[in-house]
Amino acid sequence: MKSFINWVMNPPVSNQNSILILRLMAGGVFFWEGILKFVFPNQGVGRFTKLGFPIPYITADFVATLEIVGGLCLILGILTRLSALIFIIEMVVAILTTKISLYMGTSPLPMPVAPPKTGLGAVLHEIRSDYAQLLVSLFLVIEGPGTRSLDHFFRKQKTIA
Repeated sequence: MKSFINWVMNPPVSNQNSILILRLMAGGVFFWEGILKFVFPNQGVGRFTKLGFPIPYITADFVATLEIVGGLCLILGILTRLSALIFIIEMVVAILTTKISLYMGTSPLPMPVAPPKTGLGAVLHEIRSDYAQLLVSLFLVIEGPGTRSLDHFFRKQKTIA
C-alpha cells in the first residue's frame, strides 16, 4: 500500500510537454462541469435527485466541489494522479448510473433530443464525454503530469535544494 501511495503522490514529471494539452482538456471539462452543477440546479441537485442518489443536495455539492478542485489540479498539474484516479471512479459511477438505464429505456433523465432515444446508439452518442474524460484520466494516471506542471516545478525545486 505504501508503494502505491508513493506511486500516486510522486508521478514521473519528465514526460513530453504535450501532456499539458490533455490536462487542459480533461481539467477544463471537469472544472466547468463542477461550476455548472452549482449554477444550474438541473445539472446538480435536480439530476442527482432524479438518479436516486442519497442526500442529493450534499452529494451534488460534494461532486461539484470535487470537480472544480480536481479540475484545477489537472489544469495546473498538481496532484495529477490522485485527481485523475478520483475522476476515473467518478466517470465509472456516472456511466453506471446514467447509461445503463438509457440503454434499457428506463432513464429518469430526459431522453436525448435526437434519435436514437434508447439502446446502444443512444448510449454511444451520450457516452462520448464520459468516455473521453475516463480515458484521459487513465492516461494521466499512467503517464503523470508531464514537464509543464506544478508537480514538475516542485520536484525540480526539491532537487535543487
